[in-house]
Amino acid sequence: MFKKKIGIYALTLAMAAIGMTGCSSNDSSSSSESSSSNITVEATLAENKASSDSFSVVCTIFPEYDWVREILGDHTDNVEVTYLLDNGVDLHSYQPTADDIMKISSCDLFVYVGGESDKWVEDALAEAANKDMKVINLMDVLGDSAKVEELKEGMQESEHEHDHDHSKEVSTFEDDEVQDRPLSDWEGDWQSAYPLVLDGSLDEAWEHKSEDGKMTADEYKDYYTKGYKSDYNAISIHDDHIKFTDKDGNESESDYKYTGYYIQNWSTGTKAAMYRFEAVDKSSGVPVYIEFNDHIIEPEKAEHFHIRMSNESYDAIIDPEGNWPTFFDAALSPEEVCDEVIGHGSKKEDEHDHEDGEEEYDEHVWLSVKNAKVLCAEIEKNIEAIDSANAADYKANLDSYVAKLSELDNSFKTLVDGSSVKTLVFGDRFPFRYFVDDYGLDYFAAFIGCSAETEASFETIAFLADKVKELDCKTIFTLENSSKDIANTIISTSGKNAEIAELNSLQSVSKDDIGNGASYISLMQKNYDVLAGVLK
Repeated sequence: MFKKKIGIYALTLAMAAIGMTGCSSNDSSSSSESSSSNITVEATLAENKASSDSFSVVCTIFPEYDWVREILGDHTDNVEVTYLLDNGVDLHSYQPTADDIMKISSCDLFVYVGGESDKWVEDALAEAANKDMKVINLMDVLGDSAKVEELKEGMQESEHEHDHDHSKEVSTFEDDEVQDRPLSDWEGDWQSAYPLVLDGSLDEAWEHKSEDGKMTADEYKDYYTKGYKSDYNAISIHDDHIKFTDKDGNESESDYKYTGYYIQNWSTGTKAAMYRFEAVDKSSGVPVYIEFNDHIIEPEKAEHFHIRMSNESYDAIIDPEGNWPTFFDAALSPEEVCDEVIGHGSKKEDEHDHEDGEEEYDEHVWLSVKNAKVLCAEIEKNIEAIDSANAADYKANLDSYVAKLSELDNSFKTLVDGSSVKTLVFGDRFPFRYFVDDYGLDYFAAFIGCSAETEASFETIAFLADKVKELDCKTIFTLENSSKDIANTIISTSGKNAEIAELNSLQSVSKDDIGNGASYISLMQKNYDVLAGVLK
């Protein structure tokens, strides 16, 4: 995502440079050209507004594009509808061109998914020339119906889950990779982040985090207030000695001895190595049992850490996923700690966010026919607001299209209800979470829907092969354009005589496909036909 953001900035600078051509030799010429460029954009916008039946719509993915055209109906020829991914590139690897940004900048309606793959949109919209543009974020429209990305049993996690700048900061690892660590890895003077949450010093961090749309700034502040809560404001670690300072300035200290590590498995499927130390002087008033977690699994100096404490036992350290007192270098100012929290969240903290319950949302909302009806209604509402003169036509087109979607929805429901097969096995990514949930199907898959992985581990292959045998599966599913290698390996490992069937995720529909008659309903109907041959 970071590369995409840099790309947007580069495009913005490039467009700005066009208007500045010749500035070094003639300032008045530069001003004239810049003014002319602005007038051109304004004139284009004014021309679009001149006729209520002439406007432009930009869509990122094919389902949005097809839905817009269905709602426009006979008015399609009078409206410029742009499909940005019309060369068949996958949503997850798409990067906008300068021409794409220009089209978005001046359009009247912009429709996009709103998931992790669309982080670039924020910058594009900030540079938009048309400040009256209507914008539809599909995931925002669904609200609470949007689903958290699911890490299913046996599913291999993507490399992005642990490929961060700090090579040893991990949330997934093999247990035998964990090494013992000395207390000196946490040597130094440390300050708690908790007082900074309470006095508002970290409020900018919550505003920054809220930009992803998952929670509001206030909700993030509440989340981290509970997470960072600590009885101690400062911790000083030198050699084998730890001194704790509470909020009233009272100090307690003791030597500590290392007692080993414990591998904590989080509810989200990730895990962490918890390094445990026991106080030598148990009567000194210090926490007797403590454990450090800094996402590192071998000897290395910590940049920050989470610490949990108890006077009873390690097992008595309660609510490990709801409270993780966090300490930063004591030399940092409140502003610098805030920057650390922001940076921690963007490139390092995501492992911690995962372990503490904050998850990415599944982007593949369009694969639910039920969702499609809701999203089409939102699109029609916005088109009607732009071109109210033709509102009756748009409403009629929507009603007609929703009737077709409902018919397809009922067909899927009838098919699944009448089938004895209730579980699908995917030797591929799995973007069909919304779809299977609609009809009560279960599934197992090699990767999550947004994974960039192309090779599955032995463990994943073995798990899915066992599922094929356990469920007596006759069919392994893959996506369009899949190499089928993983599916074939699963079948071979299982020893079963299974077939491979392909379902279309509608993520790589090209303009040639559209020219050959591809539509949202036709592609989903093909998925129905494939499933009808399996769900008997």
